[in-house]
Amino acid sequence: MNTYQASNMNKNHNLPILLCVVWSLSMCVPQEVRVYNEEVELEDRDPQQDYMLYKDTCADLAKLMAEIQELKSSGAKSVEIEERHRQCSVHFITLKKLNRLAHMRLKKGRDQTHEAKQRVDVLHLQLQNLLYEVMHLQKEISKCLEFKSQHEEIELVSEEEFFQEAPAEISRPHVTRDDNHQLTLARLDWELEQRKRLAEQYKMSLARKEKIQKAIEQKREYLSSLQPGLQNIMQASLPVQEYLSMPFEQMQKQAEVARHLPPPLYVLLVQAAAYGQACDKTLSVNISGDVDEAKALSRRPEDSQEDESDSDAEEEQQNTKRRRATVGVQLEDKRKAMLRRHPLSLCVDLKCKDGSVLHLFFYYLMNLNILTVKTKVSTATDLSGAVSAGELLNSESLLNCLYASDHGKETPNPANRYQFDKVGITTFADYVSDLGHPYVWVQKLGGLQFSSDGAQVALSASHMEKTMKLLRGRLQARLALHKQFSSLEHSIIPVSSECQHLFPAKVVSGLTLVLVEQELGFVQHVLKAGLVCETDLFFMAVVERGTARLLAAVVLNPRYPEVMPLFSLSLHWKGERSGRTEDNLRAMESEVNVFRAELQGPRPGLQLLTNQIQRLCVCLDVYLETESQVCDGSEGPREFPREKMCLRTARGPSRLKPFKYNHPQGFFSHR
Repeated sequence: MNTYQASNMNKNHNLPILLCVVWSLSMCVPQEVRVYNEEVELEDRDPQQDYMLYKDTCADLAKLMAEIQELKSSGAKSVEIEERHRQCSVHFITLKKLNRLAHMRLKKGRDQTHEAKQRVDVLHLQLQNLLYEVMHLQKEISKCLEFKSQHEEIELVSEEEFFQEAPAEISRPHVTRDDNHQLTLARLDWELEQRKRLAEQYKMSLARKEKIQKAIEQKREYLSSLQPGLQNIMQASLPVQEYLSMPFEQMQKQAEVARHLPPPLYVLLVQAAAYGQACDKTLSVNISGDVDEAKALSRRPEDSQEDESDSDAEEEQQNTKRRRATVGVQLEDKRKAMLRRHPLSLCVDLKCKDGSVLHLFFYYLMNLNILTVKTKVSTATDLSGAVSAGELLNSESLLNCLYASDHGKETPNPANRYQFDKVGITTFADYVSDLGHPYVWVQKLGGLQFSSDGAQVALSASHMEKTMKLLRGRLQARLALHKQFSSLEHSIIPVSSECQHLFPAKVVSGLTLVLVEQELGFVQHVLKAGLVCETDLFFMAVVERGTARLLAAVVLNPRYPEVMPLFSLSLHWKGERSGRTEDNLRAMESEVNVFRAELQGPRPGLQLLTNQIQRLCVCLDVYLETESQVCDGSEGPREFPREKMCLRTARGPSRLKPFKYNHPQGFFSHR
């Protein structure tokens, strides 16, 4: 029975009777039993039709309620009202059934949705598993593509060598030439064979090495047993070594100490010793200083770092107990540390034939990486007599400009300028007197070159011989000058026999005074012309004849006699004259300043200065004797009788005098 049938039956007033009749008939007539199931009915029902039935039922129910209300208000019979109540009950039953069907339909939808969600979750899980497997496979593929076999790091022989050297059973050319994989395997097999063979050779070499080491140990023990006997022999041979000038023991001790020298001093030691052995037997080299401190400096960096850390910790503990030092004290400590010298130094002694010795003391400044030198001169005779020659052997200026423009006042290492700025050092010249002069030639002797790269030993060897000759020449020149100044201070001009022919037999003008030059007005033009350097030595010579007085300012270059002394003249006679105001005095300056070849004398030209002064005296004689005639008509001034033979007393508009002496004729002529 469906809902439409029930709805129609509700309209029939005999519905209960019909139901009873149907039930009684069903009980009397035997038929097949059927079970009512709303879930089965739900599958056949249309939800839209149920919705329309729900609307109709609700409308009928509302209509019945309204009729009941009207009947009650009009006072109708209760039978009609009861009839309406029954009809309303049927409608409520219909609504309940529709409600149950709706809930069943909702539950069924939820179940279907849940089942669909479960299927989606299962599919999603399967998708995630597949994606994970894909990612895993991609990683494995990447690993395979990025895999580097150990054979790639092995340096295999080339393919040509492999096919030439490997046997046929390993190389298999018929297979490997067309298959790179088989070729690589074959090359690895050949590499394995070679390494096995080399391993056998290595084992054999190790066995031979052990045998050789045992033999060396045996010989070493034998030599160690000989050492006491050899020491006794060396001690017994000391008198023989001294007699034969072969100090083997001293050389051995010096070699032990030399191991702790810094590289520049070691290079200088080796090259100086080699030069002395090959070219100059009188040259000697000695090492001085604190050997223990040098050993401490040359320890391994690890030990020094540990010691520094320990010392730093101790200093920190001490600093906490004492007050902090001032900034000035800290800077001074930093300066001392930067200018610290190596505890070992070298002393090179250059001996001359007259017994004089030039002592050169070489020091190495560790933080500045430069070499410095100090000098000292020892002479066989006392040289304290010449007062004006005191600067000639001064250790501060003795080696100035040994090479041109090498004053030794500033450090040649460009990096030192930045180091000085950190500790407030303005110039290295302030410390030269204590530390020594950092000449460029000293750096080259030690193999240090800051302008361009070069081998240390080759650099030192290329400058050793030339520098030693220059040093010996400088000492000989200064000693010769010292002796000459000793004579000049006594108004004696020492002219050697080899140079007598340069001057006439009789020279009337004489030297009266030699002293250190003071500031003179007539030499200002020389200073302004830049012909004088701060390293030059300055002297003044006074030449007199009668009332005439000639002042000669002498500029002596440190590189004398290689660089000629420079004379500037001023004549005090009938007024004051100088080379800038009179042509003849300028010509006299030319005679002593220009014609070096005539005045140098025998090499190395150590008589150049005295010859110049003697030439100056001769020129003064010629000047005074050939001066223009006086009013009485005599040939010369009566004060200066003419004693020199001159072809012409004057020439040209400037009336130049004949200052050139012609030997052996003995007359003077113009140039």
